[in-house]
Amino acid sequence: MMNIHGYESFEKVMERGMQALNPDAFERVANETGAVILDTRAPEDFIKGFLPNSVNIGIDGNFAPWVGTLIPDIKHPILLITDEGRIEEVLTRLSRVGFDGAVGYLDGGVVAWKKAGQETDEIKSVCVARLAEIGKKAEVNILDVRKTKEYLSEHVEGAVNLPLDYINENLGTVDKTKTYFVHCAGGYRSVIFNSIMRSRGYHNLIDVAGGFKAIQENGCIPTTAFVCPSTLI
Repeated sequence: MMNIHGYESFEKVMERGMQALNPDAFERVANETGAVILDTRAPEDFIKGFLPNSVNIGIDGNFAPWVGTLIPDIKHPILLITDEGRIEEVLTRLSRVGFDGAVGYLDGGVVAWKKAGQETDEIKSVCVARLAEIGKKAEVNILDVRKTKEYLSEHVEGAVNLPLDYINENLGTVDKTKTYFVHCAGGYRSVIFNSIMRSRGYHNLIDVAGGFKAIQENGCIPTTAFVCPSTLI
């Protein structure tokens, strides 16, 4: 459809997206446009401090596929938060998959936002050893946001599978009053999941640092017997 109806030149897309906005201007544009605030920093940096209601999809992971999966409207306005010097890279990768709606980025990033006295948010995180300790004292609710096939291959005993791919369809299954520990394979997808859920009012989700890989390496949390993924339908 884009080829049929035409699309903006790459130069125009870059020019618009390269608008450096100070914190006041960034907030104003966000309010005026209803833009998605997309934070492309690494998950481990994001959870320590981010703009309220922003969504994390790290540029150094499967960035474009997850943007395409989780932002359904390719024309929706997007405001960007990036590591210093990476705005062009982010805009280019967005444009390659049809997302030409970037309307600017936060000049100076989260550091500038904090210096301006603006509010920030954070996501709690626990290591696997700490999660195991908590599990010995009380029942814990674990959300595994990997793909279903990954989950069926091997998972934490008692964990519930809510694949990131289908987050919108599964929102109703998460109880806002309960605390959940969320993990994926290594930590990339779980932070995406947590950031989206937090922007929608779910504040009792805790990230499991290192994901299922760390759980396997630690060995202190019971998991199901491994099933070769190639045998799963």
